[in-house]
Amino acid sequence: MDISCFDVPGHVRSQGVSILNDYLGNEIMNMDINSSPLMDNVSNPNGIIKKAQELLAKSYNAHKSFFITNGTTQAIHVMILSMLSPGDKILLPRNVHKSVINGLIMSGATPIFMQPEFDYDLGVSLNISFESVYKAISDNRDIKCLFLLNPTYYGACSQLEKIIKLCKDNNIKVLVDEAHGAHFKFHKELPPSSIELGADMAAISIHKTGGALTQASALLINNTVDDKKVLQTINMLQSTSASYLLMSSIDGARYNLDINGERQLSNALNLARYARNKLNRIDGIKVYSPQDLKSKGVEFVDETKLCINVKGLNLTGFEVYDMLYKNFSVQAELGDLYNVLALISIGTTKKDVDRLIKSIEIIAKTKKRSTKIKDIEIRQINTEIGINPREAFYAKKELVDIKDSLNMICGESIMAYPPGIPIISPGEIITYEIINYINLLKDSGAYFTDAQDKKLNKILVVNDTASIS
Repeated sequence: MDISCFDVPGHVRSQGVSILNDYLGNEIMNMDINSSPLMDNVSNPNGIIKKAQELLAKSYNAHKSFFITNGTTQAIHVMILSMLSPGDKILLPRNVHKSVINGLIMSGATPIFMQPEFDYDLGVSLNISFESVYKAISDNRDIKCLFLLNPTYYGACSQLEKIIKLCKDNNIKVLVDEAHGAHFKFHKELPPSSIELGADMAAISIHKTGGALTQASALLINNTVDDKKVLQTINMLQSTSASYLLMSSIDGARYNLDINGERQLSNALNLARYARNKLNRIDGIKVYSPQDLKSKGVEFVDETKLCINVKGLNLTGFEVYDMLYKNFSVQAELGDLYNVLALISIGTTKKDVDRLIKSIEIIAKTKKRSTKIKDIEIRQINTEIGINPREAFYAKKELVDIKDSLNMICGESIMAYPPGIPIISPGEIITYEIINYINLLKDSGAYFTDAQDKKLNKILVVNDTASIS
């Protein structure tokens, strides 16, 4: 359409910045537009955006859906802020993403943490058991919401249907971080989606596993939720200049999943099974199967997530992650102390999978004992809340040497990224376990985010409460 533009964005479909047109292409630049009567407005959709959101809700069997252009982080904040008031209690696993902790800070809600089941061979937290949820609800009769992961970063899904029923029986709303499960709905051999099982709200990263552009996410709700309050909260947090590129990519990804999703995901599952079989033949490598991971707290496992345990190579996952990228141009999702995580998606090819397998084979044959692994033994880290996260965030704070921080209240989030799960969060008490674990990760080559002292020699603590004795 030939339009003379006198609105934002100022590049006026690249006419003012031709280098962007040369680099990105004319089609992309023409799609970077402003809200208009023809193109609708995400803050109050009643035209094409409304229709696209209805189609997305239909695809996921949700009551309503909302386009989110600030990533699933924003969708998680919307869930928490639209459902909880200051002082309300929310039950949640300790291995939540940092966005959940930040949502608690913004809302003033009080967290009741549950420890997920832990796999000591794998060295990672799995998911929350039904028994843990049952006990926590029995011990805290005033819980307003339960927050769950479906799946965890490593693909573990809890006994979701049973847990949701328990919550409904106790008038507790269920909010789900389904960032890594946007593809579940489209193949019967994948775990079930939370909305179909009766969750009240679910945040999905369509860009992670559904094919949309990075930062393109969605919020799904069932008819148990006040959609007007949800939209009000979205408008409080989301840019009034929401990207039409991102929204278009959500709609395009939804269309592709509707039409091609089952076939593409069948291919992804076959590639994942092929890779798992080939990698498990390499000496020193163990890629865990769904059967290996199904334990207390885990009912389903996403097979498209390859958790490659490299402990048998006497290397850390951080080291192998770096080797894959630097030596073989293979980009894995993450490395941790024991593992490298590789995601098989609708865009993965057999050529790429074979390259991953060959790269691991070469690393295994030329392995040298790590100077960093030091017979690492990973244990579950238990944390204790000293004060509410919001109180800790707004309290006076100071940096102290980490070796001197024992029993003080942490004033910041510290995490290795990815996956972005806090080792310790604002308001939690610093223990020997936490100090030792941070030092272990430092020595092992972990990449840290959010801490004021990037080398983590110092830690930010609350100083107007001093310490917990």
